[in-house]
Amino acid sequence: MAQEPPLNPGDEAEPSAPGSGEDICPNCNGSGKSEGTDCKTCGGTGKVTQGIGGG
Repeated sequence: MAQEPPLNPGDEAEPSAPGSGEDICPNCNGSGKSEGTDCKTCGGTGKVTQGIGGG
């Protein structure tokens, strides 16, 4: 089954997963660009999905 949307390398969880939230990409600081090309960490979106909360 294909994932919608696909995960980027910097994502820790699926966007709709419980206990996850969107954050700016730590590699490109939310610009979506790194060294003149799309950031590889966020796939050019400027955002990554991170796990949140304690446990």
